[in-house]
Order: sequence, then structure tokens, then C-alpha cells
Amino acid sequence: MLTLSRVGFRGRLVISHPRPHPSISLHKRSQRSQSHLPCSRAMYPPIEPFEKGRLEVRASSTFIHSLYYEISGIKNGVPVVFLHGGPGGGVDPKDRQFFDPEKYKIILFDQRGAGKSTPSASTEYNTTWDLVADVERLREKLGIEKWHVFGGSWGSTLALAYAQTHPTRLRSLVLRGIFTLRKSELKFFYQDGASHLFPEEWDRYIAPVDPSKRHDMVAAYHELLDSKEEKTRLRAAKAWSRWEMATSKLYVSEDMLRRAEEDTFALAFARIENHYFFSDGFMRDGQLLEEQSIAKIRHIPTIVVQGRYDVVCPTAWEAKEPWRSFKLNIVPDAGHSSREAGIERLLIEATDEVVERY
Repeated sequence: MLTLSRVGFRGRLVISHPRPHPSISLHKRSQRSQSHLPCSRAMYPPIEPFEKGRLEVRASSTFIHSLYYEISGIKNGVPVVFLHGGPGGGVDPKDRQFFDPEKYKIILFDQRGAGKSTPSASTEYNTTWDLVADVERLREKLGIEKWHVFGGSWGSTLALAYAQTHPTRLRSLVLRGIFTLRKSELKFFYQDGASHLFPEEWDRYIAPVDPSKRHDMVAAYHELLDSKEEKTRLRAAKAWSRWEMATSKLYVSEDMLRRAEEDTFALAFARIENHYFFSDGFMRDGQLLEEQSIAKIRHIPTIVVQGRYDVVCPTAWEAKEPWRSFKLNIVPDAGHSSREAGIERLLIEATDEVVERY
């Protein structure tokens, strides 16, 4: 039995269940799309890091990953680590603005091969579990006992993998657009699902691939992105990147489409993403949602923000049944991107909440 109640002047609908279940909030759509209205909670103002550094990780006797990190906010603030998407997406200065700079010590870093980390676009010694180890290395390097962990899209995948490996090191989890790297999720976005919603962009996405190989687009792109010909690699990287940029918002962003045309970004984003997806994320199918995995983190306070029309990572609702203890907020007029007004607002409300409570 479900009970629906209206709470407060914002018309917030809360669904409650008689048995343990996530708190599910449906934020009611106004007469005009929320995307065209000002946020009730604005992003924090732009800030600059007070510290920048490198985490040097020797992967072998001859290979080193040099990971860029930065710290902003207040030096003695409550620590939070931001885990970017992709994999391969890198951090952006605006990512600092999800956190109150007068309360948080804000840590951003570029994962292996991404952003300012070197070597750029490298897939060598680059797996989920390598990145989990890097997050823990960074925590130890900075002398942090426990921190809040914030991640969206692939960042939520890494956050879950890290939390399940080091559950005693987290104060809370704030997640957006949950992605657990199951075969069904990859098939929906890269093979048959989102293709029906964005047919004109799907045509662009499949264009570089020989028709005889389109039955497995991830594998076909793996071959193209590893081509010896730079022109082939770059064309494939831009097409792969555009597909995600074109489908991430309810209203397509021209800025995101332009970013997909940037050589350095597109190569890192496409090569690293495809490397992970071709390898099934270097984990068992469904591993992150297995009972034995969820049991390790059920005690961690968790807030999830999900766009109703997120076709890139539409997994949050499926995660609620095994997890049972997280708070789920569904934004009715948003897609996947953290840069959509309703999602921005709820993420900031979440970071404000956890810094006060945990």
C-alpha cells in the first residue's frame, strides 16, 4: 500500500511505504518547465583552489600515472571528494560550486588519463579497481580520516565501488544518475533503447561503423578507437562523445555538442569510456547491486538525485529495492546532466544537508 501526501508550499510529493524503503520525493512540475525558472537554491559562487598538486602512481617499473588534484573551500572544512563522470570526463571549475565553500574542504581530481592527469587518454593500468585505489591513496596523502563522497554518472559507479571497498572512510554519499555498469544499461544506451528517442543523433553515432559490425557497437568502436590511423581514431572519438553529449539534457546543449568536437577531450572521453565498457567495467555483471555489496554500505547516509528523463543512466529506481535505505529525489523535467536547473538545485540541497548532519 502506498500513501501520497503533499508537503509544503512547493507541492512536494512524498511516497511512503509501510516497510523499509528509500524515501522517494517527486518534485512537482510547475506550469512552466523548471529548466526555465531560476533555481530556488543557486550554485555557490565561483572559487579558486588554494592548493594544487599531483598524485604520482607508479603502475609498473616504467609507467607512471600522474593525477591532478586541487583543493578549494576552507582549509579546516569538512572534506568532500568529487568523483567526475565518464570515465574520462575530467573535472570542471564549476564542479566546486556544488559545495558551501565556508563549510567544505573541496577536493577534485582527474582520474587516470582524464583532464589534466597524464598520460592523457591512456587506458594502460586503468581499471575500476585502479581508480578505487587512487581515491584511497589521495585520502591518505591528504591526511583525511573520513570524507563525504559525491559522484554522478560514472562518478556514482566509482563512488559505489569505493564505498563498498572502504566503507569506514565515508561520512555520506551524494549520487546523481546512478550507473552500475550492468550489461542491460550498456545495451540500452549504446545498442538498442535510447536510439529510439534520439534517432537523428543515433544516425550520427553509427555513421563511422561498418554496417556489418553494428550488432555490437561497443566492440565496433573499440576497434575504431584503437586504430593505427589518427584520423579514424579522432572521427570515432568525436562521434562517440557527441552521442552522450546530445542525449544528456532534456534540452540539447550546444555547448556540450561543441565540447564533443574538442580533440583532446573527445579522445580521452571516448577511449577511456569505451575501454571500460568493452571490459564490462572490470567487474561481475550487477556486482554493485548484489546483496553482499549493498550490505556493506547500507549504513552510509545516501541521497540520490535522478532526472525523470535520464536516458544515459536510468538505474536509480532499480537500485531502490536491494538498497532500501537511500533517499531518492526524482526531478520531473530533467535528463542526465548535473547542469540542469532542477538537478543542480537538489544536489546543492543534498550537500548542504549532509555537511550539517554527518
